[in-house]
Amino acid sequence: MKLTDETVRGFRVAKIFRENTDRVSSINFSANGETLISSSDDDSIVIYDCLNGTPKRTLNSKKYGVDLIRYTHAPNTALHCSTKVDDTIRYLSLHDNKYIRYFPGHAKKVVTLCMSPIDDTFISGSMDKTIRLWDLRSQNCQGLMHLTGRPVAAFDPEGLIFGAGVNSESVKLYDLRSFDKGPFATFKLPQDKECDWTGLKFSPDGKLILISTNGSVIRLIDAFHGTPLQTFVGFQNNRGIPLEACFTPDSQFVFCGSTDGKVHCWSTETGAKIAILSSDHPGPIQNLQFNPKYMMMATACTNMAFWLPCVDD
Repeated sequence: MKLTDETVRGFRVAKIFRENTDRVSSINFSANGETLISSSDDDSIVIYDCLNGTPKRTLNSKKYGVDLIRYTHAPNTALHCSTKVDDTIRYLSLHDNKYIRYFPGHAKKVVTLCMSPIDDTFISGSMDKTIRLWDLRSQNCQGLMHLTGRPVAAFDPEGLIFGAGVNSESVKLYDLRSFDKGPFATFKLPQDKECDWTGLKFSPDGKLILISTNGSVIRLIDAFHGTPLQTFVGFQNNRGIPLEACFTPDSQFVFCGSTDGKVHCWSTETGAKIAILSSDHPGPIQNLQFNPKYMMMATACTNMAFWLPCVDD
């Protein structure tokens, strides 16, 4: 089944889960698309089975709290940030709920965490105005960059370069093998006076960069030249919260939630709004991701919703 404007407009909430008592803070699909992991402000980690549409397991992290949870390449392990004690990143075995390794270093809240698509490297960025480069096999930071503001960062789909958004005004691209030499490209964008950048993602085909904010604007730029391509607006964010936006696996569409519980979808090529989908989310849809392998989408406020395309006969 191919994603078309019509398919996108046909997406409906197929299942709602109420496993959490507080806001879901982050979600992440496994690479094979078969499971979804979530972190919540109630200090719990919930793993969902995407094929059966059921909650699989709940783990608790009462001592350290949990945020920005990410699968690693091993199916039973995940990385997450802490919300209590300190700002250490923790590497967790989901199989027995034991920590494999800690990654200390950040002095303030970690706001961006991204696993390399190809190996055990990951990057983190913090309110302490640093980006750190790590390897899962060592607790020592492999690289450190000092910035002038809040960072957002992501790997490109090939895992060879990473992009960092700095101070909500410029995107810098680094070669992973020689990032200490500084960025090989810097794109300066008009600064958003009303909001800050809160997320950066490369499109699955590597040609586009999506910048999400804590305002009601999302920017799409060319990943090679930094040319502004589209500005997506017209969704509600009256609380100044970071709303996650994401690409579909074919890079043709961008989805984003809103504070009024609606999901908006745009075409990356034309910038046109394709659909506004209604949900039963009682709170702001802060997390939204499209499954990398299956025709499904997940959105979360306090509740988790799985969306499937509804095909009319």
